[in-house]
Amino acid sequence: MDGILNVNKPPGCTSFSVVGLVRRLSGERRVGHAGTLDPAASGVLPVCLGRATRVTEFLMDKPKTYRAQIELGVATDTGDAEGQVLRRSDPSGVTRETVLGVLEAFKGEIQQVPPMFSALKHGGRPLYELARAGVTIERPARLVRVYRIDLLDWAPPLLTIEVVCGRGTYIRSLAMDLGEKLGCGAHLRSLVRTCVGPFDISDSVSLPDLEFSFRAGYWLRYLESLDTVLLDRVAIIAGTANEEYIRHGRPLSAETVPAANTDERCRAYTLDGCFLGVLRFNAETCQWQPEKVFP
Repeated sequence: MDGILNVNKPPGCTSFSVVGLVRRLSGERRVGHAGTLDPAASGVLPVCLGRATRVTEFLMDKPKTYRAQIELGVATDTGDAEGQVLRRSDPSGVTRETVLGVLEAFKGEIQQVPPMFSALKHGGRPLYELARAGVTIERPARLVRVYRIDLLDWAPPLLTIEVVCGRGTYIRSLAMDLGEKLGCGAHLRSLVRTCVGPFDISDSVSLPDLEFSFRAGYWLRYLESLDTVLLDRVAIIAGTANEEYIRHGRPLSAETVPAANTDERCRAYTLDGCFLGVLRFNAETCQWQPEKVFP
């Protein structure tokens, strides 16, 4: 039961409901997802089962790719198509070249204010609950990273962009900020997450297919190994002595680990290829400290 399902979440359901479905179908109590998708959004939702829930944090730190359709000239209170229209403007003066120029401002590290309609919490309550009650909370801007942003299609007043970004980036806020910079307002018309780290939408499984695979008894073919999220890290093979050190959480000297010390983490395996865990390099002691151990 230890592994990760690359689920293609359909629009209209919550990420939590997908987790609940997998928990019910699998009978596994420990189930969680790696990064919430809004109910209206679709696409890649990695669902971790069993001990794989312990590597969720590494998966959430991976770059994510989104394909977003944005409508210019209409600003809504939620920043997406489900919200109430706040204002309408004529976007006919906006050109493709103008959009390309403005998109450049969103590349790299940028300051972004999270939307009120989000799962962030204030006083223990999600912001979207407060927003629905008519309460607006001051949200400090946060530093997020956009690795790449490309204009895929230009059919005014609609445009489609592809965004590769880091953790904590809100595409809805990006759509609203784009509309403000263009002077006409905008909202997110639709959103598809096409990639989360090593998990691509082309390899994902739909909910109907996943449910059928459980009934037919072959769902394990969709279960990826929990170390899949760490395949970009250096791998070491621990000998018998080092294996015992790792299992008991004892650090290894840098000399005994043939991995580049410039890498913050590495993954460790037994001599017969079983995944042992994640080691983190401590520059002060020049030792590799077991961070996550999977006995």
